[in-house]
Amino acid sequence: MKSPNLDIGRGGYHPCMDWVTCAHSADCTGIAGRPSGLCLAHLSPEQLGAALGALSPGRLLDLRGTTVTSDLLSRVLDATGARPGRTRLDRVRFTGDVKLAGVTFEGDVSLDGATFDRLASFFGARFEGNVSLAGVRFRRELSFHGVTVRGHVSLDRAVMARDALFSQAVFGHGLSCERARFDGYATFDGARLGDGAAFRGARFGRTLSFRKVSGHAGFDAAHFAADAYLSATGRLSAARARADGLLDVVVTRCGVDLRGVEVTGPLTVRLTDAQADLEGARLRGPATVTGRGRSTLTSLREVEAASLELFGLDLSSCRFAGLAHPSGVRVKDCTFALTPRGVQVGLRWPMLRWFSRRRALADEHTRRGHGHAGDTGASPDSLASLYAGLRPSDRATAADFAFAAMEMRRQAGHGWWLSVSWLVCGYGMRMGRAAAWCALVAAITAAAVLWSTASHATGHTGAPALPSVPVHSTWTG
Repeated sequence: MKSPNLDIGRGGYHPCMDWVTCAHSADCTGIAGRPSGLCLAHLSPEQLGAALGALSPGRLLDLRGTTVTSDLLSRVLDATGARPGRTRLDRVRFTGDVKLAGVTFEGDVSLDGATFDRLASFFGARFEGNVSLAGVRFRRELSFHGVTVRGHVSLDRAVMARDALFSQAVFGHGLSCERARFDGYATFDGARLGDGAAFRGARFGRTLSFRKVSGHAGFDAAHFAADAYLSATGRLSAARARADGLLDVVVTRCGVDLRGVEVTGPLTVRLTDAQADLEGARLRGPATVTGRGRSTLTSLREVEAASLELFGLDLSSCRFAGLAHPSGVRVKDCTFALTPRGVQVGLRWPMLRWFSRRRALADEHTRRGHGHAGDTGASPDSLASLYAGLRPSDRATAADFAFAAMEMRRQAGHGWWLSVSWLVCGYGMRMGRAAAWCALVAAITAAAVLWSTASHATGHTGAPALPSVPVHSTWTG
């Protein structure tokens, strides 16, 4: 059996490559051609002409490990009629500008580990299959603007040292940029993601513009070292992401997952018929969440935010337990859950209880038994702190929250007088209750007086009459 390290023909075998390398020198990793044993870059003019003549449209193009100049690339594309088939360009080094306008790749394209020393422009190119750019290094600008890929594109672990343009690109079966590094400005504006895009663990060194993008996108555990603008019509996720600058998120008719996100600069989330989850977020700068239509915020549990503004949101199912700074939360034009109304008779004091409808947090509803099975909700003390700290802008909600804070303190057992205050006048905020008590006392008093008067009158009219005594008159003269 021959060892794979032995020379094959005039070429050699490199332990890091899975192809026979060029025999020109030990440093050349280009795939060896037959019968010369040399890569395309080291063929003589006559040999190169013969090798290019063997290429044809739609057929395999294999330049793995080869150093390709602008002139050599142009001659190769001309030889394939700008329509190569399956294309293997792994570990290729492009020393000049790469411009692929008008080129259609009819098969899968592999560029894993390739290096682009200068401009890499795929503008105007079309890919009929999948494209793999895993581990590619783009030392200068990269343009994927307007490119159409019918398959899937992978840029996992790729490094883009300058600006990267993906605007208006179409990815038929999605895009993967996991652990990729975008050191320059990056834009995906108007891109269509097909099956979605994954940027898990990616790093963006400068501004990211991801606006009006169609499809799902995940930025889980990504790092935005500068400002980031995210907008998508599909499901958007940035769970456990870190943003050192501004983070602007716009979603329409979908959901956005911001659990565990850490934002140093301002955070702006704009929802239109959408829902957001901020559980466990760390918001160092001012934060604003606004909603239009039926927009819902599902959780603010364990959120740390010194300044958080909520506008036009449905908070009826939003959990607030563990919110670090409730006094820093401003609520305006938001809807909350409503407590049930009615009368309840029990064995505990007070035995007679009645409830008026008021706005309440979803955490209190869970304590009342309206939450998920096994979820006991927040403690009365923590709920009291939440109700006392939150700052609704409208008076009705503020009054309901003030009442709820007292109610939670009463349930926590902070003094018997709270039960008396609740029973008599609703902690001074349900004066109709005091009027009802006064009316009841007045009615009882009036009834007692009437009963006493009636009893007294009955006693006089029912007594027997005294017998008459004859009177004798004596006249004296």
